[in-house]
Amino acid sequence: MALEKMTIKTAVRAAFAEVMDQEQDREAALDKVADRLADAVIAAIRSVTIVYTSGLTAPPTGGPVTGVFGCEIN
Repeated sequence: MALEKMTIKTAVRAAFAEVMDQEQDREAALDKVADRLADAVIAAIRSVTIVYTSGLTAPPTGGPVTGVFGCEIN
């Protein structure tokens, strides 16, 4: 799944909407929003797909690969 701004935006809006009208216990509301935002960011990062494009070579006789990992993040 691609990293999409709309997915993150929807989660952020939901986090704020959940506590907007809460008049008591401001600290608990802030903690709840922070938790929801952290969850949204973690979910977005975990949804990223890294596609290897080029750059690494292995010696013909075996051994560690060398080079620069070329990739695209989707």
